[in-house]
Amino acid sequence: MAETRESLPRLIDVEEFFSDPEFSGASISPDGTRIAYLAPKHGRTNVWVRGIEEEHGDAVCVTHDFRRGIKTYHWTDDPRWLLYLQDTDGNEDWHLFRVDLDAPDEPAVDLTPLEPGSRVFAVEPLASVPGSVRVWMNQRPLFIDLVLIDVATGGTTVHLEQPDLTTTVLVDGEGEAAFYSELTDDGTHEFHTVDPESGEKRLVLRQGGPEHPMGLPLQMVTPDGKGLLVGSYQDSDDLRIVRVDRETGEETVVAAVEGHSLCTMGHLAPELPPTVFVSRRTGELIAARFVGDRPRIEALDPHFAEVSAELSALSDGVLASVSSDEAEQRWIATFIQDRGPGATWFYDHGTGESRLLFSPYPHLDPADLAPMAAVELTARDGLPLHAFLTLPVGVEPERLPLVLLVHGGPWAHDTWSYDRTVQFLANRGYAVLQVNFRGSSGYGRRHMTAAIGEFAGKMHDDLIDAADWAVAQGYADPARIGIAGGSYGGYAALVGVTFTPDYFAAAVDYVGVSDLANFMRTLPPFLRPSLANNWYRYVGDPDVEEQAADMLARSPISRVDRIRTPLLVAQGANDVRVVQEESDNIVERLRARGVPVEYLVAEDEGHGFENPENQILFHRAMERHFAEHLGGRSGTPDPA
Repeated sequence: MAETRESLPRLIDVEEFFSDPEFSGASISPDGTRIAYLAPKHGRTNVWVRGIEEEHGDAVCVTHDFRRGIKTYHWTDDPRWLLYLQDTDGNEDWHLFRVDLDAPDEPAVDLTPLEPGSRVFAVEPLASVPGSVRVWMNQRPLFIDLVLIDVATGGTTVHLEQPDLTTTVLVDGEGEAAFYSELTDDGTHEFHTVDPESGEKRLVLRQGGPEHPMGLPLQMVTPDGKGLLVGSYQDSDDLRIVRVDRETGEETVVAAVEGHSLCTMGHLAPELPPTVFVSRRTGELIAARFVGDRPRIEALDPHFAEVSAELSALSDGVLASVSSDEAEQRWIATFIQDRGPGATWFYDHGTGESRLLFSPYPHLDPADLAPMAAVELTARDGLPLHAFLTLPVGVEPERLPLVLLVHGGPWAHDTWSYDRTVQFLANRGYAVLQVNFRGSSGYGRRHMTAAIGEFAGKMHDDLIDAADWAVAQGYADPARIGIAGGSYGGYAALVGVTFTPDYFAAAVDYVGVSDLANFMRTLPPFLRPSLANNWYRYVGDPDVEEQAADMLARSPISRVDRIRTPLLVAQGANDVRVVQEESDNIVERLRARGVPVEYLVAEDEGHGFENPENQILFHRAMERHFAEHLGGRSGTPDPA
């Protein structure tokens, strides 16, 4: 590996990558006079509020969480109140809390004092009932019902109950039932209207199931209640947005890009860039995000087209999120970039004024960080694969140690962006390859459904084919290939060291599945009705003996005796998706055989580590692990 000490970027400390950002998550108040955002306080991210012209020194910290950082908050239509979501140590039992902005030092009020196992799923304002929000939550453990909460008093009223486990009521802007979404026994999605007088159901749309393993994205009623917006392939391989007329069932394409699919990542977690932008003033769609070598934003509204053109001039990145006042004149915009987390800007469309509000990690110099390049390759069976390759700065890109970093889901995808783990590994001298293997979202119907029945099969072959491609291109040293990932990516890492035990020189399993049947049996009960088109269809039913046997054969737990690759395992004790047993079983069997394995268990975490001290601990362990077995740089000494 040709390199000189002078050509290498500085060795960036682990804390610089994985401490909480100095600023993040900004949004503007409905009246356009204040900004809320996330910043550290008490060693955790909390919500701060300041005037539109003020600086951080003038801001007030309005939440006081000492235990776990706050990531999601909401303005209300009353300037006195602000809401935020919080769980307990990563258990995902989300509660909705109210903050009094007139008395920010007072304790927050829990508006949803739910029993353990119940949670808030979504929060939206309801314009027709000022002072209230509509909240989807499962007070009845198996049913996600729509509840109205009076923000000032905390009064709760059940507005619409979900009629059964497979039917979801979709409401209009007034909170009234407009469509009923039903998942049939064969996994088909059906949408009906119901006559309010006769109760008669009328079918307006039927969509296939397996190409939508996470459910139909964007099941959104238009503000006038006369149409339904859904993500649909129709007769294409590309996912687009379609409007379905409530009366006629007629389908009209609202947003489509030839050769590109709608990006559905925003539906997986609120902190991810949204699939669509919605007008705060009208509730209409104003833009949609599509997948590409770089994400593509398609403006759907003339006013927003003007605004987005001005916003795009502020950064060479891609719009991540936007927030506006109700007049849609004052905007806050964040951007996606690869060589650093994108900055946040203020823009006034009325005056043309713009100014930089903040950068999340101002101490990081883009010159020290590595560009992410989109690459294309072909799987052994001819399926096109899209991937992202990040090469370390200051090193000749020849025969490098390579880390194959596998995304979770698996019905998600990697995208061009700033990724802390990618940049951390590149800074340590590793080439990092992220491949959107079959079953990844964003690359069309054929690519998605090609994963049916292919866990530990062709899905794993895609990863090996991608690593082989990097070797053939001269980027990677075949003797120094590592694999790492979280959730499904952790499963993929375990498959790598059990199904291809001689291929990888080191592996990291982060909250990964080891036993497919046990994983499915231990999922929260309210999730099970929605498994028809994902785990049941793609993997199997653990209650069917023949399928359970096949699932065991595709599970790393059945091949633990083949593991000889150095392994690091990390797990959250409160993980309700992939329970700790999934990691314990792997580690215990390896230790019983005398095989060394490093095991990190965070007692205050769930499905993925949120607290910065746990992220830092985990990545320090990863740094040592890969430095020992792949030969990259290390700035972390061995623990005493």
